[in-house]
Amino acid sequence: MTKTTWTRRRFLSASAATIAAPAILTSTRAYAQSPTLRVGHVSPRTGPLASFAEADDYVLDAISQRFAAGIENNGKTYNVEIISKDSQSNPNRAAEVAADLILGDEVDIIVAASTPETVNPVSDQAEINEVPCITTDCPWQPYFFGRNGVPGEGFQNTYHFFWGLEDVIGAFLDMWGPTGVSKTVGGLFPNDADGNAWGDPELGLPKPFAEAGYDLIDPGRYQPLSDDFSNQIAAFKAAGCEIVTGNMIPPDFATFWAQSAQQGFAPKIVTIGKALLFPSVIESLGDRGDGLSSEVWWSPNHPFNSSLTGASSKELADGFTAATGRPWTQPIGFKHALFEVVADVVKRAEDLEDPAAIVSAIASTNLNTIVGNVDWSTGPINNVTKTPLVAGQWQRDGDGMDLKIVANSAHPDIPLTGELKLLS
Repeated sequence: MTKTTWTRRRFLSASAATIAAPAILTSTRAYAQSPTLRVGHVSPRTGPLASFAEADDYVLDAISQRFAAGIENNGKTYNVEIISKDSQSNPNRAAEVAADLILGDEVDIIVAASTPETVNPVSDQAEINEVPCITTDCPWQPYFFGRNGVPGEGFQNTYHFFWGLEDVIGAFLDMWGPTGVSKTVGGLFPNDADGNAWGDPELGLPKPFAEAGYDLIDPGRYQPLSDDFSNQIAAFKAAGCEIVTGNMIPPDFATFWAQSAQQGFAPKIVTIGKALLFPSVIESLGDRGDGLSSEVWWSPNHPFNSSLTGASSKELADGFTAATGRPWTQPIGFKHALFEVVADVVKRAEDLEDPAAIVSAIASTNLNTIVGNVDWSTGPINNVTKTPLVAGQWQRDGDGMDLKIVANSAHPDIPLTGELKLLS
C-alpha cells in the first residue's frame, strides 16, 4: 500500500468516526503481528427507523470483545476491525455510507440490517463493487424483488437471511383464526419497498388472504410520515373491518392509532409489522398499547444459542437489559447473528485475500445461530435463507408490557407464552 493510499484511508476512517459512534471497533492485538480483516456495518442509528438500531452499541461492543483475540484462518490469526456507520434511516444515505466503507475504508466484508431502506442500497453497492455482503432484518421479497432479482439467477456477492411474507401471512392467520372475528381486514401499506411488497396483489398479502377467506380492504398506498389517516379509517369503518394489519414505521402507526380513537374506529385485532416490534413504541402508546400484536422474529424464549458465545436467547436478552436498563428488543438476536455468520465465514474461507473465496464461504454456510439455522442451500430463492417466525401480542404484565408468543403452529419448538386477547 502506498503512503498516499494509507493516509487517505486513515483520514476517511477518522471522518467516519464523527458521523456514527462507535464508528470503529477493533481488536487489541497489534496490527504488526497479524493481518487485519475489515468489516463494514450499516444501520439506522438515527431517524424514524432508529428503534431497529437501539441495541447496536451493546451488540457491537460485545462482538468487538469476542473478536479481540482475532480469528484463526488457515493457521493464521486475523485481527477483525468493525467500522459502523449510520444510514440515518435514509436509503440514499445508506448507499452513500456503504460506498464510503467499500471505496474509502476498503472493507473486506460489509453487513447491514433493518428494513429494505438500509439493506437494499447497501447490498446494491456491494454487488456493484464486488464486495461480499451479508444482510438481515428485511423480508426476503422486498430484498430480492426490490433489487430486481431474477429467480434462478440471483446475485453474485450479496446474501440475506430472514423470513418472508409467506411466513408473516401464515403467522398472522394462525393468530387470528381461532378468534371468530369477522374476516374483513383493513390494510395499511406505505409507499415504500416494504409497503409495496406487502400490498402487492400477487406476491403480497391480498392473494393468500383471499384464499384463506379474508377480504382485504386496501385504500391504496400512503406516503410515509403522513399526518392524516382519515381516508383509511373511513374506508375501514364502512367495510366493517374488525382486523387491521399492515407494515408501518412507528410514527405513522402512532398517528393512525390516535386518529382511530378520535374518529371512533375500534377494531378487535390490530396486527402491524415493523411499528409494533419495539417496547419503546408500545410504552409511548400508554394503555392503548395493551393488546396490539405483531410478528415475532426473536425473543428470550426462542430455543437457540449463539455459535460465538454459547449464550442462550434469554441470556443475550437479559445481558442487554442488565447493561442498559431497557427491555429486550427483537433486533438484538439478528444483529448478533450477523457477526456469528461473519466469524464462521472468516474461519472457513479458503483465501481471505480473495473476495470470491469469501463469497464462496458465505454461500456454503450451514450454521446454527442465536436466531436459528442459517443455510443458503435451503432457498427459498437464490441468495436467501429463512429463519423461523411466530406471532405475539403485547399484554400488560405488572407495571410494564410483555410480548407474549400467542401463535406458533409453523414452529412449535418456539414455546407459546400467552393467549391472544381481543382489544376491548
